[in-house]
Amino acid sequence: MPTFRPRPAGLAALITAVTVCAGDAAARSFPFGPHTRSVSDLGNQFVPFHLRLWDLLHGNTDGGLFLNWSSGYGTSFLPDLGTYLTSPFALLVGVFPRDRIDLAVYVVTVLKMASAAAAMACLLLTLRGGRHWVAGVFGSAYALCGWSVAEAAYNPMWLDGLIALPLLCLAGEWARTGRRRVVAPLLVAVVWAANFYTAYMATLGAALVLVVRLLTVGEKGTRVRGLVRAARTVLLGTGLAAPVLLPVYLGTRHAYPGWDRTFRPAVWPDVLARLLPGTYDFFTPALFLGTVALLPACVLAFQTAVPRRERWAWAGLVAGVALSMQWGPTHLLWHAFATPNGSPYRQTFVLAGLLVVAAWLSVSYGRPGRRALFAGCAVLMLIAARAAASDLVSHWTYPLFAAGLVATAAALVLLGRGRCALLATVLLIGALAGQAAATTAFADRQRLARLDNYAPWGERQRVQAAAVAGADAWPRYRTDPGREQTTANDPLLVGGQGAAYYSSHTPAVLTRTLGALGAGWTSNGRAVQSLDNPVTDAIFAVGARIRGPRDPHQRWGAPPDDRPVTVVRNVVPPLVTVRGPGPAPSFGRSPFRNQEVLLGSRVYTVPRTVIRAVNGAPVEDRGAYSHRVGRGTYLLSARCPAGSEAYVWTPGVFGSARLGEGREILLRGMLPSRRAAMERIGPVAGATVAGGTVRVVVTLRSVRPGTVPREPLGCLDRDRLAAAVTGLQRTGATSVHVGDRAIRAELPPGSRGTVVVAAPRIAGWSCAGRPADAYLGLVAVPVPARGSAVQCTFRPPGLRAGSAVGAGALLVMAGTGAARAVLLRRRPRLALAGPG
Repeated sequence: MPTFRPRPAGLAALITAVTVCAGDAAARSFPFGPHTRSVSDLGNQFVPFHLRLWDLLHGNTDGGLFLNWSSGYGTSFLPDLGTYLTSPFALLVGVFPRDRIDLAVYVVTVLKMASAAAAMACLLLTLRGGRHWVAGVFGSAYALCGWSVAEAAYNPMWLDGLIALPLLCLAGEWARTGRRRVVAPLLVAVVWAANFYTAYMATLGAALVLVVRLLTVGEKGTRVRGLVRAARTVLLGTGLAAPVLLPVYLGTRHAYPGWDRTFRPAVWPDVLARLLPGTYDFFTPALFLGTVALLPACVLAFQTAVPRRERWAWAGLVAGVALSMQWGPTHLLWHAFATPNGSPYRQTFVLAGLLVVAAWLSVSYGRPGRRALFAGCAVLMLIAARAAASDLVSHWTYPLFAAGLVATAAALVLLGRGRCALLATVLLIGALAGQAAATTAFADRQRLARLDNYAPWGERQRVQAAAVAGADAWPRYRTDPGREQTTANDPLLVGGQGAAYYSSHTPAVLTRTLGALGAGWTSNGRAVQSLDNPVTDAIFAVGARIRGPRDPHQRWGAPPDDRPVTVVRNVVPPLVTVRGPGPAPSFGRSPFRNQEVLLGSRVYTVPRTVIRAVNGAPVEDRGAYSHRVGRGTYLLSARCPAGSEAYVWTPGVFGSARLGEGREILLRGMLPSRRAAMERIGPVAGATVAGGTVRVVVTLRSVRPGTVPREPLGCLDRDRLAAAVTGLQRTGATSVHVGDRAIRAELPPGSRGTVVVAAPRIAGWSCAGRPADAYLGLVAVPVPARGSAVQCTFRPPGLRAGSAVGAGALLVMAGTGAARAVLLRRRPRLALAGPG
């Protein structure tokens, strides 16, 4: 029989898509209402990266597949592409208008869920025949599991894993039966390239399914051959995907370290509560499946029509996987031996798939008897009773659960009565759609209340993008979209070539270099922010900077901000400069001095600062480098030259700073997760100076203690900065040409010393045929002995090795296919020849 069944697949996809949209509409979530759905990384990462893909598809980017000149002053793009954008569904964003990117990502999300439902329906009928419409309902139950609607809905690349599990199980079936030896590796390659992280989990789940199938329906003589064919399929498939997988893997190796968490299993009442509708929590497994699939799965152990070996093998597999989610060693195995940042139960979709398969086997052998049905209901009632001790249960949970249980039980009773099939269909679909839509709406509201969120594309982004486009002159200089960001990836969203960048692959060298210069960050250092500072703008050739109001959608407790969007232009050196001969300098603790070292000139006065608590709060001396302060107000006093500009650097303070009667500056530090950036607080002139003394009032609003450095103030001399810029312009490149993977600069005659490119020295840069040097974290190369031109090229680490592995896998597949074709052609000739 063919693997693809269009009718049950279409039914599953339709139920899923309509239910998801109904739930979002009930929550009045985008695109059906005023509430944004761009929570957490969906708005902060995934929508901007899909917009980057849109720009790539339309030829509208600075850089290409290998190099992203827009973010982080120049970062590798292939790892990001392989992590977020290599799903075939992602290409659909290209057919939408650019300013409808939020709708495009939503449509892609719903299509992925619908495709997972269709794939599961096809798998169920491949594992065992049965009623097609029931397979369609169960397929949609899998796609509408709690993991899908509560967690993966705002992590759309995870949904590729939801699709991968049934597809990889199909590939396992082909390996078991010796069919589709070319298609199966290609399928594995597609799902691993689409999202390697969830594909890894799906592969573990599919391997467990294959083992159970070999033990229950395979003959002894074929089991080993089936396992060998499956291993070959996975090896060839991952080999074909290696040009994507290896750069992604090495991208994570070079990334700034994320959170280091220890796994703590959830308490069992909470785990059981998540099986029920209308619950939400970030640190427990989103196991909701709907009673449509959950009740038949509980019936399986008591369904005597199912062969005993098959019945207990599948029940044991479900129980074993459920327990493995709660045990530390197997938790690490499921997550590739690293406890994830954020939700610790990302493998939950595998258990949901196994429960659906168990439910299908329970009904495909015939209608469950009354005793089996009663026993399954009793198991579910015990689960619900134990879950009552959990705080995760909402007032909707038990009414939805009871209604679904009654409807599902009635439908299972009616399954064996021919004229009642239509009523059974209505009951099953209604129970599933009602519970899943309500759970979707509940999750939408809870996410919006608990997580940071971002407005969809609107007037703010349109104005920002227009301002950037009007000022852009890349590569003559950079245009930074601004310190007051809308997302952590504003350069991808509104254009320009800024410092801001947020990814799982944020390079460690970028975070450390900008951190040494006084930049701020969130997400424990993986979301680097723009630094609005004239010295760093000169260092990184930022010739235009957008300034505007704070994003009104963000809830920082800040007063209304009515500043207009303006473009500030700076005279800056070119992108490539030449530094004099001598040993390379090094960074210290003070970002003011570090900026001077990288600039090559003294431009700051860094005075001795006295810190005093205004309200009598304690100031704890932490030695030579910082003070520890608690919640309260503090006065920083120092002496600076009149006419200079005062800057404050308090990376560990969450609160505000004000110079005299000037504008209040927000400080958003809470180390190590958040780091406040160096901020300009005003000119050292007029009423803010008394005898040359600068007084800055710092208010710490966080309940957690913070730190204030011993040298938190710096006073910038603009005349010295202008002289330094003039010197770098005189010795800098006379022309710069930037491509998708290279940069070429023409140098003035007689240049001596070190050529420095204003880009982070990430892994993959080479100059003059050898790996590039590093100059305080930037790309560097000695001035060539002959010639006045320098060229540096970039190749993502792992691309060459990955391409070699992929080519090798392709050759093996081609050779195997050719040998098989020759063997099949020879067999008829040998049969005609007969015995010798």
